[in-house]
Formats: sequence, C-alpha cells, structure tokens
Amino acid sequence: ISTLRKNSLRQTFTFAQVCDPQLGMGGYEHDVKTFKQAVTQINSLKTDFVVISGDLVHTPNEESYADFNAIKSSLNVPCYCVPGNHDVGNEPSLESLEYYRKIIGKDYYSFEHNGYVFVVVNTQLWKSPLKDESKMHDTWLEATLKTASDKKAPILVLGHHPLFLKQPDEADEYMNLPLVKRKELLDLFEKHGVIAMLGGHTHELIINNYKNIQMLNGETTSKNFDERPFGFRVWHVGNESPVHEFVPLEGL
Repeated sequence: ISTLRKNSLRQTFTFAQVCDPQLGMGGYEHDVKTFKQAVTQINSLKTDFVVISGDLVHTPNEESYADFNAIKSSLNVPCYCVPGNHDVGNEPSLESLEYYRKIIGKDYYSFEHNGYVFVVVNTQLWKSPLKDESKMHDTWLEATLKTASDKKAPILVLGHHPLFLKQPDEADEYMNLPLVKRKELLDLFEKHGVIAMLGGHTHELIINNYKNIQMLNGETTSKNFDERPFGFRVWHVGNESPVHEFVPLEGL
C-alpha cells in the first residue's frame, strides 16, 4: 500500500450527531429514557466521538443539567456539546452564558480529529446578538476558520440553528438565522472551505447543500414535528465528502 493510501486509511473515522435531547421537551421521563437509549446505541457503534447539536435541556436548571451530565458521562468516547437557544436563552445574557459555561463548558471552541477541524459555534449570538459577546465570538470564528484554511484542513461547523430552511435568501423566521448575518456567514464559509454545517433546532429533518457545503439539521431524541422516528445520525468521514446515515432508537 502506498504512503498516500496509508494516510487515507488513517484519516477515515465516524462520529455520532445527537440533536436536541432537550430533557423536558417531549416529557421529562421520556426524554431521559430516549437520551439514555441513544447513548447505549452509540457506545455499541464505537464511533470516534459524539456531537450534541444544542438544546441539551428544555429548561436549564440544576436538576436538568445534572441529569444531562450524568447520562452524557456514560458515553465511552469524547462528547462535544453545542449550545442551543434553550440552553443560553432566546435572548442570551451575560448571566445565562456564564451559567452555561460553568455547568457545561465553553459555548464556542474548536477541536481537530484526523486532520479535520471542527468549529463549534454559538448560533444564538447570531440570532439575538449580545454586543460584546457576539463581537468576540465573530472575531474568534474568522481567525479560527482562517487558521484551518491556511493549513488546508477540511472544516465542519457545529451549531444549533440552520442558516436557512429552504433557500439562502428566504425571509427571516423563528427557525433560521437573520438574512444579513446569513449572507455574511455563507460568504465566510465559502471563502475558507467549510465542507459541512451540522445543527439541530428544527425538530425535523432538513438537508441542504450550498456551493458544496453540506447542511443538515437532524432528527431529535425528544420530539419530532415531522413524525420522523427518534434517533441520531452517524457521519462517515474520509477522503470524499462526508456521508451520514440515520440510526433509529431501538425498543421504543
């Protein structure tokens, strides 16, 4: 096997994407049960890591976050959390951000895996800007994307809100991000070679493609508005464009 082929094999990996466990959205006991089931199945699949695409809980408080963290801790692989609007508030404040950071961790950061760069963003700071926090977030984002693109590293952005639902120029609404910010982000992502943006928030399956940027907001484990089954996505990443498959929860 050539050196190039060996490197290709080393770079192949999988990760799981869980959307909106949102303990309390579909009934608290129900959501605890389904999140536990997702963790059990993910452990059996032996993915490299897990991404949770926001709305970890429905109402952030000591009890809900304690239950979320307890279930998450039973994962056998690293887990990367994304903040959702229910986690930091529809209108985030310094207090709500501080509480999230204290209990869960950073609300935006990046990590690398097998030559790929994953950029975790706080989309609520775009949906409902908080002056200084949003500015720091955006300055960090641009620098992080530039560093990754300078290294020729493929970039996946992990957020909560979709940029858009059907069309890049659609009107603003609850589910998507504001048009002016959306255009700015699409241009930024295209400039730096982002290959995918993963999210949750919609509680229905939405798949889009913008100039070869894959965009997916997946099924939840709490409540789906489109009557899709509960479950999660497994992403397969290698030399080609990342591909994903749906894994339904068992025994429900």
